[in-house]
Amino acid sequence: MPDARQPEIQHDDPGAPAPAEAKRRRRFSEVLQDLAAEGGERIAIADILTAFGDRAFGALMLVFAAPNILPTPPGTSSVLGAPLLFITFQLMIGRPVLWLPRLITQRSVARADFARLVGRMVPWLVKAERLLRPRLSILIGPVPDRFIGAACLLLAIILFMPIPLGNMVPALAISAFAIGLVERDGIAVSAGWAVSAVAVGILAAVSAALWAALRAFLQSLLGVSI
Repeated sequence: MPDARQPEIQHDDPGAPAPAEAKRRRRFSEVLQDLAAEGGERIAIADILTAFGDRAFGALMLVFAAPNILPTPPGTSSVLGAPLLFITFQLMIGRPVLWLPRLITQRSVARADFARLVGRMVPWLVKAERLLRPRLSILIGPVPDRFIGAACLLLAIILFMPIPLGNMVPALAISAFAIGLVERDGIAVSAGWAVSAVAVGILAAVSAALWAALRAFLQSLLGVSI
């Protein structure tokens, strides 16, 4: 069964690459490096969307999630998390082609800043790509990808919330899912599911602690049991 998010033109276009050529397409890290090295003072989200084509879902998920794995200034997670809500929702409903509003696609960053971000990401990506390859295809496909989209949408919501240092684990989970989608690697997807469970567990523990603190405060304030 073909992938639900492969553009129709890839099946019908006589100029499309043969299967053997498709297997040799550039790695994610190579495309990022090419984008960082291109001319122009700024790079827009639309440029990234175009560069990755049929891999845009996983590619943009990784671009927006990966920076949150490291400590970032307050508010960064909400800025990067907003586009993730659009992307993961469309993955969940099975859209064949990623669509983003002009408000997002026209947003841009200085190419020098993008190049610095790529410089931090690429060494780790290259190491990961040496281990990645298409496998465990049962975990990747039209139906499994919708479940991945639902999980990543929940993680994006958590990422969007202003929880101190609470963005790292969800960002790591989304990044694992994204790499799995880009490289069609079920092992990476499995890692994404595992880290997602950890992220949800942490959120549940934090929520329980906050509720316990709030209940204790109200009990002391009102003098009644809640």
